[in-house]
Amino acid sequence: MRMEMFRESIVYEDGQILICHKPPGVPVQSARVGVMDLECACRNYLHTAHIGIVQRLDQPVEGLVVLAKTKKAAGELGRQVQDGRMEKAYLAVAHGAVEPPEGMFTDWLVRDGQKRMAAVVPQGAKNAKEARLRYQVVERRGGMSLLKIWLLTGRFHQIRVQFASRGCPLVGDRKYGPQYGGEKELGLCAYRLGLIHPVSGKEMYWEIRPKGSAFRGYEV
Repeated sequence: MRMEMFRESIVYEDGQILICHKPPGVPVQSARVGVMDLECACRNYLHTAHIGIVQRLDQPVEGLVVLAKTKKAAGELGRQVQDGRMEKAYLAVAHGAVEPPEGMFTDWLVRDGQKRMAAVVPQGAKNAKEARLRYQVVERRGGMSLLKIWLLTGRFHQIRVQFASRGCPLVGDRKYGPQYGGEKELGLCAYRLGLIHPVSGKEMYWEIRPKGSAFRGYEV
């Protein structure tokens, strides 16, 4: 991630936190040598070795990410993630007509670490974790559905696998909907973030418009 791109991605900054609009394809953290991920770019920007990664987005996913500048901020924001006080809402484009127009998905997911994929399994299966989300269809067009999604749990690839398991994989999802091909970018964006400021206690919210190609033509 180039430094110019990182500076342009900053949505909000103060002495405790930094909010970025992560482009699709940029990793939040990377184990690969020489890859300029969001964490490295932030360290270079702030000229510090410490930066707290509070919540992550998968590399193909676009959207808002909060980074903590201090250990105090990282600890408080981490607790908000754990107890569900941090609001995370997504926009997604899925293949098919998602029915009903609004509702809730509840599934049990198992993660396959070797394949880096998740699968829906029966309740009670070994290592299965409950996954819940709420969704609303915003628009249907050309055999696809534009959705707003609110995560109620934070499981690995949760949104992608829950919609794919119902025959409506996200546009551009090569792991869970390879049969569709098409878009190079994943149709998933963390467009809204809400948190309680770790020092002031103020409730704060940010929203962005997706830039990814999957969202072109939609009124979002």
